Amino acid sequence: MKNKRLGKGVFLLILIFIIIVATAIVIVMSLQTDEVGDILKNDQLIKILLVLHDGDNVVWTDVLIYYPVSRRGAVFDIPGNTGAIYKSINRTDRIDAVYREKGISTYCEEIEKLTGTEIPFIMEMTMEDFSYITDFLGGLRIFIPYPVDTVQNDVHYLLPSGAVVLDGDKICTYLEYRLPEDTSADIQERKQNSVVAFLSAVNSNKSYLLEDKVFPLFASHIKANVDEKGLKSIFSEISTIDADRLMPQTITGRESEVQGETLLFPRYDAQLIKDVFKQTTTALISASGAATSRVYLLEIQNGTTQNGLAKNTGELLQSAGYEVLSMINADSNDYEKTVIIDHIGNELEAQSLASFINCSNIITDEIKDDDELEADSLVDFTIILGRDFDGRYVR
Repeated sequence: MKNKRLGKGVFLLILIFIIIVATAIVIVMSLQTDEVGDILKNDQLIKILLVLHDGDNVVWTDVLIYYPVSRRGAVFDIPGNTGAIYKSINRTDRIDAVYREKGISTYCEEIEKLTGTEIPFIMEMTMEDFSYITDFLGGLRIFIPYPVDTVQNDVHYLLPSGAVVLDGDKICTYLEYRLPEDTSADIQERKQNSVVAFLSAVNSNKSYLLEDKVFPLFASHIKANVDEKGLKSIFSEISTIDADRLMPQTITGRESEVQGETLLFPRYDAQLIKDVFKQTTTALISASGAATSRVYLLEIQNGTTQNGLAKNTGELLQSAGYEVLSMINADSNDYEKTVIIDHIGNELEAQSLASFINCSNIITDEIKDDDELEADSLVDFTIILGRDFDGRYVR
């Protein structure tokens, strides 16, 4: 009788333990899904850290910011050699050293500090995963300006030129090859091209990708900080992205040699990066969406006696996602105040540009008929720099 009571007691304890474990699992899964759901249902910006690695080292790192309401987004490339004093490793080093030594979570935290933005979602892929996903999506469309035929470390790299669709093996070739004349900017551009091509392919294959029997195969090659259900919720949103309107951006700064490593130190102690992130997120959720409809063309004119001011300002604005068509001297070097001339009558974008450099002096040019277009009409905005501009802000 006593043994029966003991047996019932043990069975009851086991049953209670199973119920507790099952409840805990349900709670954890619901919390993960709720985190995704809360962001998606409130029409908020979706922010994702995308990391591709080869097992030991980071190949590329991008932050995707996407606004589902407008289907517009931006991808920010974080070069692996971005230099700073990283508290997590207690030294000045490359940012990808954090990934190697501390893992993806700490890496994400350092990128959040660098960019001044919270990034709730993380997706991580190996090169093998990315190759599989590329084939899974039917290849990635990439524009290659010149054919590639080069040998490195006894490996022969061959790629055709033009707008081509690369399979999984070829996308790895595209990311791995290096030419003697390559600059760091050339290499970073290829990396970011692969990110944009990946997002474009996700968009093109969204119906197939999100099928119940298909998505688990795709998801098994992405390591994420959410469960499969949450990952599918995210991809159901980002698969609607208008890839043609993606705003690819990267970090700019000065390169310096530190203990044998060439590090890229962001301008203005990374404050510029935070400003660019803030400006871009504001543009993405702007009511009209006009600020993200295309890349705007600028002309920078130096209206002062300070040498190199137009060139440096041009680089500053290129890092903010603008295309600078020309950097020249103004008709006078005695401008007291900086002025922005709006040639296209876009008040919203003119204000966005002005706020980035803290300029309040905006002039709207007369909009001319097509047959009256002049050379200055090739650009959307002209900035004439005055003595009140300190290289970053109008004071």
